[in-house]
Amino acid sequence: MLNVAKFGGTSVADYDAMLRCANIIKDNQSTKVVVVSASAGVTNHLVTLSQQLLSHQEQQDIINQIRGIQYNITQQLSAELQLNRQIDEVLEHLTALVEQQNTVQTAKTTDSILACGERMSSILFAEVLRSIGVNGLTFDVRQVMRTNSLYGKAVVDIEALALNCEQQLLPLLQQHVIVTQGFIGQDGLGNTTTLGRGGSDYSAALLAEACQADDLLIWTDVVGIFTTDPRIASSARAIPEISFGEAAEMATFGAKILHPATLIPAMRSDIPVFVGSSREPQAGGTQIRQHVESKPTYRAIALRKEQTLVTVKSPAMLHASGFLAQVFAILAKHELSVDLITTSEISVALTFDNPPGSTQALINQQVLEELEQLCEVTVEHGLSLVAIVGNNLQSTTQLGSNVFNHIEDVSVRMICHGASANNLCFLVAENDANQVVETLHDKLFM
Repeated sequence: MLNVAKFGGTSVADYDAMLRCANIIKDNQSTKVVVVSASAGVTNHLVTLSQQLLSHQEQQDIINQIRGIQYNITQQLSAELQLNRQIDEVLEHLTALVEQQNTVQTAKTTDSILACGERMSSILFAEVLRSIGVNGLTFDVRQVMRTNSLYGKAVVDIEALALNCEQQLLPLLQQHVIVTQGFIGQDGLGNTTTLGRGGSDYSAALLAEACQADDLLIWTDVVGIFTTDPRIASSARAIPEISFGEAAEMATFGAKILHPATLIPAMRSDIPVFVGSSREPQAGGTQIRQHVESKPTYRAIALRKEQTLVTVKSPAMLHASGFLAQVFAILAKHELSVDLITTSEISVALTFDNPPGSTQALINQQVLEELEQLCEVTVEHGLSLVAIVGNNLQSTTQLGSNVFNHIEDVSVRMICHGASANNLCFLVAENDANQVVETLHDKLFM
């Protein structure tokens, strides 16, 4: 048996958290590869350093805060001085990168800055493993995770990864538990790249596929995947099992437990995924598999805020061919991914995810100008996407009344249904979103 485990930022936030995770690894000797995120709080500091022009003193204050987070862990370990030197080496490199970024801001430098968090946490977690008798070894994932040069959202070379893992990573598993970094890779020029924020889960899934693992274990701060966000609906409950298809819909449409791309390698190679709490490993979690025994009509409700709705309208669409191709050619040129689409005779409505922390408008002026050469364009913000996730929804009778009769006082901006058997999606105003989710959860999951 070979398992790959991934621990998120809160799971490696401090020494006590790391120790809990180390004991999870010790108790499951099948886990041979461990993927870690940056310690909680570190990535936020790194984002600030990469995106803002700061004075030298402000930079040093933030870097010292990062040092403090990591030193709070090293001081609990017998190898404290050696670890501090390794952390300082990373921070010296970080300082040089920030100075470079202040001169000329580039996406390439940003990726190198953001990668520093995982580089440090992997060093520390390997030592925590060794402190409890597990032979942990830090491994630089950039040796195997080859990507293109699309900084910020690099695309991984799957074939190269598999070959590199076979040659460089798998031989080490005979004697070691490998601790490596999520989220980062390296392009053909030797530059550090990132797979996009939240890409640590995806990294773990890619490594599981490349190593032909039997299971992928995602350890986070909650006991599995819930029927909806417990912070919105107090009646939300953990889901014991869920299919790949349902989980993919949830991840895509807002459930924050899994990165949307995580399930692609797992589905492709039929690797079961477990999601559980590193704080309560004995409490169980959610099993995600190709085939599950339970197939309820309603499995969960996902919510994704900060959505942009773009409506393109032109009488030229009427009985015309090629209009949509022109619209999508413009979107593809700007690397914009459409989530939902609905059409009428002369108009098309498209939704785009505008994730929190975005540094620029998703639909910028250049995109608008190019679209306006074809048609009339309307852009709406302040919307949220609600996704009802379940089974056989395309053939469920009274689906519309079961859902929309309970929220008849809410203005629904767009409805998308029929393309997938696993979801019904619609847009509502941001201010109504939480109440809509809470109401529907109480009615559909009684």
